[in-house]
Amino acid sequence: MKVTIANSVLELLNAANAQLILGGGVAGAIRKKGGPQIQAQCDRIGGTFIGGAVITTGGNLKAKYVIHAVGPRMGEGDEDEKLKNATLSSLKLADERKLRSIAFPAISAGIFGFPIERCARIMLQTAINHLRGATSLEKVAFCLFGKTAFDVFEKQLKELTAK
Repeated sequence: MKVTIANSVLELLNAANAQLILGGGVAGAIRKKGGPQIQAQCDRIGGTFIGGAVITTGGNLKAKYVIHAVGPRMGEGDEDEKLKNATLSSLKLADERKLRSIAFPAISAGIFGFPIERCARIMLQTAINHLRGATSLEKVAFCLFGKTAFDVFEKQLKELTAK
């Protein structure tokens, strides 16, 4: 199976807001380490829809690209489908660029309030389904904040791949 739970640097994925403003959290770390050219490209793109994704340079990061995916805020409606679409949009962008690897955070599970268990199940199932088809991706990793998130994703991955 090509899905792993890891702490490695691959092509990065930013859990973005619809305006593509790199503020705090993962986005802030990307802005700080990657340099102003990432935000400049986001500004030129101008934003994307919930469930969508865009790609920019990786700037000064080790990753060549950053994919910015916009996940749902809990309570806005149709959150599961929007999270699935944000994950799938990211995977498709990676394929369009013929990327071999991608690293996801737990999209929407932070300040957007999405329950981590649902997030893990949806994102992992979407990645597994995508990897079963034609794809340039050889590795999809999930880089998570803290042991709790890691444990949840690891448990979900085991359950989904045991079927």
